[in-house]
Order: sequence, then structure tokens, then C-alpha cells
Amino acid sequence: MKNKIKTKRAAAKRYKITSTGKVLRYKSGLRHLLEHQSSKKKRNKQGAVEVAKSDLRKIKHMLPGKGL
Repeated sequence: MKNKIKTKRAAAKRYKITSTGKVLRYKSGLRHLLEHQSSKKKRNKQGAVEVAKSDLRKIKHMLPGKGL
């Protein structure tokens, strides 16, 4: 029997998989040093966005068994 591939825990914390199979990520730049950023810039960084098509193959390998 082959060994199971372990999930990369760092990837599991950073990406969310929707029920339709899309992979979502959060935008960077909202952790600290926010006082010099405009409110518009901070608003635009809120919320999750879909992962780029070119990165999906790498993420699928890091998250085995997640229905991708």
C-alpha cells in the first residue's frame, strides 16, 4: 500500500475551497502598518478572491483529498 500524501498545513490555513470547487485566498497587506494606507486601499483589500488559474496545480498538490 502506498503512503498517503499529507496536507501542507500552511496551505490549509491560507486557502478555502468552496462547495463548487473554487479555491479562495485573502489579499495581502492588511496585517500591520495600516495607518499610512488610504481607506480606499484598505477596503479594496478586504474579502476573498479566487486563486489564479496558473497557481491551481500547485495548490491541488498541497491539499490532497479536498475534492479538487
